[in-house]
Amino acid sequence: MTTASRVLVLNSGSSSVKYQLLDMADSTRLAVGLVERIGEETSRLAHEPLTGPGAGGGKRERLGAIADHEAALRTVAAELAADGLGLDSPELAAVGHRVVHGGTRFTQPTVIDDEVLAEIRSLIPLAPLHNPANVTGIEVARALRADIPQVAVFDTAFHSTMPEYVARYAIDAATADKYAIRRYGFHGTSHAYVSRATAALLGRPSEDVNVIVLHLGNGASASAVRGGVCVETSMGLTPLEGLVMGTRSGDLDPAVVFHLARVGGFSVDEIDSLLNKKSGLLGLCGDNDMREVLRRAGEGEESARLAFAAYVHRLKKYIGAYSAVLGRVDAVAFTAGVGENAHQVREAAVEGLAELGLVLDPEANAVRSSQPRLVSPDSARVAVAVVPTDEELEIATQAYALVTR
Repeated sequence: MTTASRVLVLNSGSSSVKYQLLDMADSTRLAVGLVERIGEETSRLAHEPLTGPGAGGGKRERLGAIADHEAALRTVAAELAADGLGLDSPELAAVGHRVVHGGTRFTQPTVIDDEVLAEIRSLIPLAPLHNPANVTGIEVARALRADIPQVAVFDTAFHSTMPEYVARYAIDAATADKYAIRRYGFHGTSHAYVSRATAALLGRPSEDVNVIVLHLGNGASASAVRGGVCVETSMGLTPLEGLVMGTRSGDLDPAVVFHLARVGGFSVDEIDSLLNKKSGLLGLCGDNDMREVLRRAGEGEESARLAFAAYVHRLKKYIGAYSAVLGRVDAVAFTAGVGENAHQVREAAVEGLAELGLVLDPEANAVRSSQPRLVSPDSARVAVAVVPTDEELEIATQAYALVTR
């Protein structure tokens, strides 16, 4: 059992690496940063030490070509070392990696060995945009610190507790099994963290609390969590299903795909691009930033008002559906960029749902804060909460718990 307490959290994208170094002795952040535009001449590293010699000086930027993920992580290591937080420190207990897709095999945080890495690679067809970059980050980190545990924490894991009748699509079972077609769900680390934090905000153990979590960012998802266990979520085989999102359509009739192919002559790739990158708020009004949608809607632009109405209507549908799934709802929690900051979205989503026990305190709802808080009156039957998500802390917590068992 290790006495080291630091965990480096890596979120490797196709051309970026987000990272945080945390000390799990008291769950404090020691440094945060981002490397973006990897592989380009205009690569950028933004690093902020929160402890050590550089603390208090704000972000440091490094501009210039960073060829690949190995170069990116070596640059990160150099920045951390300059702050006395180097990756060679004996205080480093583990590296925690966000991995988007764990399929049905990975339902818990997992120490990565060659076999696990091969299985993560085998899941690339289910997450072709994300898992390859996750694998690259793991490979580089293993090369840099082969002597410490590398832990994969999967976006899909929290949703693996959904009953089979929820996870299954009603298609031919043999075909579904052959091609691993089922509902997996995503944003799992956020839903896990926020559901627990909401219970804590209510002063109750998570095992006693039923929560609807609304993770509303550019990507958006809902979950129904009964006693700390996910029983339903809005995303499915991919992150395309469910809510109206920034650029994704969310739910639609599958025959739209056939219609576009047969009548419009669209290729599979063109349909994929349309539904994932050119739909949602962007498709409806030309903006995927909720701040711009709200500004334009406030100025009376019809397309923006339509986009906002469609977004809110889908939210209401899921709140109502998940209220039925849970039977008893103790809280609805809003999180992520839109959920935490757009009070107009929270107000509109809850409006008219008093019969479900949902009402807001307008003054509390209008307050901006980085702290978890209730925005419903004390008399409300169902609490409405705003809970800032912390996926990096959740990954670090899970990774550290695994390596210190």
